[in-house]
Amino acid sequence: MDFFKRAVELVSKMTLHEKISQMQYESPAIERLGIPAYNWWNESLHGVARSGTATVFPQSIAMAASFNDKLMEKVGIAISDEVRAKYNQYKKFNGTEIYQGLTCWSPNINIFRDPRWGRGHETYGEDPLLTAKMGTAYVKGMQGYDKKYRKVDCTLKHYAVHSGPESQRHSFNAEVTEQDLYETYLYAFEYCIKHADPSAIMGAYNRVYGEPCCGSSFLLDKILRKQFGFSGYVVSDCGAICDFHKYHKVTENETQSAALAVKSGCDLNCGDTYKWLNAAVKDGLLSEEDITKSAERLFYTRFRLGMFDEDCLYNNIPYSKICCKKHKKLNLEMAHQSIVMLKNDGILPLSRNINLAVIGPNADDLSVLLSNYNGTPDDHYTFLRGIKKECKGNVIYARGCHPKEDESTSRYSEHPLREALIAAEHSDIIIMCMGINPSIEGEESLHRGFKGDRESIEMPEIQQKLFNEILKKDKPIIFINISGSCVDLSMPDEKANAVIQCFYPGALGGIALADILFGKKSPSGRLPVTFYKNTSDLPNFEDYSMKGRTYRFFEGKPVYRFGYGLTYADVKEEWLDEHTVRLINNSDTDTLYSVLRYQDNTMRKLLDFKKVKLHRKSMMMVKFR
Repeated sequence: MDFFKRAVELVSKMTLHEKISQMQYESPAIERLGIPAYNWWNESLHGVARSGTATVFPQSIAMAASFNDKLMEKVGIAISDEVRAKYNQYKKFNGTEIYQGLTCWSPNINIFRDPRWGRGHETYGEDPLLTAKMGTAYVKGMQGYDKKYRKVDCTLKHYAVHSGPESQRHSFNAEVTEQDLYETYLYAFEYCIKHADPSAIMGAYNRVYGEPCCGSSFLLDKILRKQFGFSGYVVSDCGAICDFHKYHKVTENETQSAALAVKSGCDLNCGDTYKWLNAAVKDGLLSEEDITKSAERLFYTRFRLGMFDEDCLYNNIPYSKICCKKHKKLNLEMAHQSIVMLKNDGILPLSRNINLAVIGPNADDLSVLLSNYNGTPDDHYTFLRGIKKECKGNVIYARGCHPKEDESTSRYSEHPLREALIAAEHSDIIIMCMGINPSIEGEESLHRGFKGDRESIEMPEIQQKLFNEILKKDKPIIFINISGSCVDLSMPDEKANAVIQCFYPGALGGIALADILFGKKSPSGRLPVTFYKNTSDLPNFEDYSMKGRTYRFFEGKPVYRFGYGLTYADVKEEWLDEHTVRLINNSDTDTLYSVLRYQDNTMRKLLDFKKVKLHRKSMMMVKFR
């Protein structure tokens, strides 16, 4: 019997109350039918998240900078191995808790349309094709290749037209042109559905054209199922259905909200609004048949994951996969490829015998490695630790300042600026580890006292002050910007000898950076987002029109454009026709190299990309379809 028939048969034995209980993310056991309890909520954005020890890969935006979807797929395989390994152990406890299941609410394939959006680093950047291909690779690797069972389930989120502001995410209404809707906001969803067959879609908090995303027949039925051919289940974002009556004001109460969501095609509720589905059926707002359809989709999912079978090959994935050597090697490889060199006047690579000052608030900060939605690494290397590991000369560290504002409030507080100036005095070259961190950009979070988004893209004033003071020492400066989004790098671009962008690079980011700095690896990352000059370059954050946004529609001159990135090699591209490019490496340096194919060489629309290895003094032909 196939999985869907098994699902139909099992659901047919349930009462209405039992079916409804299974449509809530904390699904209770139904002992009379042999159904164990299951919690649908798990996270695996860049490694198993919030569930103890795991391999912490670079954040999504960092992996996008690799422009390597084949490597992304390998990362997906590794993450899903660890998800399964944990599940295989957790299920011995008779029912999983949150963050212990096989249904992963990842990847985030929203478009990073505005650098102020705090959750942008969870995405694969501003380009629809890059997002689509990286998301597809992730899903393929995660879900596995067995013809019968899935290793884990992936959930594309947040559907749809969702990218800030965080403070308004529960209430805003996105009004976009049809062209922007399909070419920008929905492109990656359609592509991933057609090329990777993801198991689930997560509806967003906001409205589109006046309809809440989790209660929109236009989005969930007309487009998602009928146009895109999606056959999986839909889950709401957490608390999104109660937003219908609380903030969107499209319904009057919980009962109406629950009914609207199910009628529109939302099968699973992250939240508690579906507790009112019994009342909704009683009031005639929907039928038991509507409930049955959703329950069948959900149990088809559980059967396909092998939850009720002994012969599922993934049941044998051992716990030894967690943070294993193979995964750490892959983690380091992705971290290497995620680092983007933006400027180099010849100072890099460094001699290992040099005396260095490592200065800046991000030099020894674990949070900038791990980003958000992360696990706990069994070991980690901050940038300071990585540099100290590789450098044979003297390395002096000074924080220099706090990340955002001067926290010195009394004469007894730390005053780190002077220490930084002393460190600079006693060095040959200064490495400045600057930028922002996940406490400055992130998801809406009241308990942390901020709404997630940034008000501006300028470097924090306290860091600008530190940089200007260090400049006075007239020493060579290598400026490392660590952030999940664009920071105005005009000043470092003008005054530093080298500029490197490190998106949150994972647990081994310090090793990866050191390997680049000292020439063990040639940098090969490219920017997945535009680095603008200042906040005034940006349109109104609340405006969802794509006019003036991203490299495709921005008319100004950025500090660094989308797709920009240098290597240590001297590589020349010769396009022979629109599908064929000759790469010539004139240097004595081996390097990885990303080839970006644009429409008509206009640099306005990315059509494809490939990452290749170029040996020293060599030529290679690269063909695109």
